Amino acid sequence: MNQVVRTRFAPSPTGYLHIGGARTALFSWAYARRHGGQFVLRIEDTDVARSTPEAVEAILDGMKWLDLEHDEGPFYQMQRMERYKAAIARMIAEGHAYHCYTTQDELDVLRESQRAANQKPRYDGRWRPAPGKVLPAPPAGVPPVVRFCNPLDGVVAWDDQVKGRIAIANEELDDLIIARADGTPTYNFCVCVDDWDMGITHVIRGDDHVNNTPRQINILRALGATVPQYAHLSMILGDDGQKLSKRHGAVSVMQYDEDGYLAEAVINYLARLGWSHGDEEVFSREQFVQWFDLDHITPSAAQFNTEKLRWLNAHYMKLADNARLGSDIASRLARRGVDPESGPALEPLIALYKERAATLVELTDALEAFYIDLHIAPQMLAQHLNDSARGALRALAGRLETCDWNKTALAQAIKETCAECGLKMPQVAIPLRVALIGQPQTPSIDAVLEAFGRERVLARLARVV
Repeated sequence: MNQVVRTRFAPSPTGYLHIGGARTALFSWAYARRHGGQFVLRIEDTDVARSTPEAVEAILDGMKWLDLEHDEGPFYQMQRMERYKAAIARMIAEGHAYHCYTTQDELDVLRESQRAANQKPRYDGRWRPAPGKVLPAPPAGVPPVVRFCNPLDGVVAWDDQVKGRIAIANEELDDLIIARADGTPTYNFCVCVDDWDMGITHVIRGDDHVNNTPRQINILRALGATVPQYAHLSMILGDDGQKLSKRHGAVSVMQYDEDGYLAEAVINYLARLGWSHGDEEVFSREQFVQWFDLDHITPSAAQFNTEKLRWLNAHYMKLADNARLGSDIASRLARRGVDPESGPALEPLIALYKERAATLVELTDALEAFYIDLHIAPQMLAQHLNDSARGALRALAGRLETCDWNKTALAQAIKETCAECGLKMPQVAIPLRVALIGQPQTPSIDAVLEAFGRERVLARLARVV
């Protein structure tokens, strides 16, 4: 590749960064990194009525959490208004655009008549200059819009890097408004000027933009700009095959952080939404960059699979450093009003429990019992702590007061208690688990005892025996 690759992610700050946008950002970032290029972040905030500072912050937070670092930007379109207006003035001067005084009422009448004639509703070019055409005098009190002189014939075509060859007849495209009556430029025009000024070589975006592409190509050519290569990513469907909704994935990327997913798991999962490298399912960010190309993006819709994401997250949790997880769990406990300093050290417990959880929320749920004033459900006590079990726990407590506090010694103390009381291991271990954390299942009970510490174990046993 001879040119320096420059990609961009250009979200509109009208909401959070969702999974579809995050995948677009990831693919754009990865393509630039793969080819030693630059990744540009641009905030397309010309929709003043819907754009908010909170949405900008949410987008930046999501990008930071995913560690998709941009090389340039963020650039804000609202700060580039003078550039767009100058470009529009040049377009008018060179005959590529013109003032149109058609009112909204006139447009409504035109479209209604076209529908009645079974025609495609479109602007009819009534104010478009043409050789020999005499235009009426501009009506008083009607502020004009500016329309682009779209070519009247021929075809606009491009080789989409995902969808293949796409060709649209120019006669299907009417003269697009590029500046509103109040002078503000429109989305399709701003995008073209931005991509030109920023030297964007590859536009990777969702396929909801396919219909914009022929218009943008024509505008870029009129500007004298180099037309970038386009790659339109297919939509993402939910688990049920329907359009992605909030109940299965169309939520803020930061909600995945809140729900206990690791960023590297989300990155790995997003990478596999519509792209593949053979049969590889699990790979690092670095491997993804080395492998990523546009040729292996599928043109068909990708399907979100919550269970696959959970599986990947469980995998990355097992690999994660316990100290790192401990910092996160401590924060989650604190947000629940639980003091992480009020119980045993977190890291040994995380080592015991992290393979039993798919998310950090599940891990926090499991560990919370070690740090709160535990209230065991009466039915749980009745089910598991009968007289023989309480007697065994009293005998065990006596041994635990003096035995060495390591797994080997603790396991031996439990075995001796079983033998003394004539009980099998589950008849002692399950009541012991219930007494300590209110649950009949835990990791290896000797390891749980070791992590809990002598003082806390004896205190909890004393409450039930």
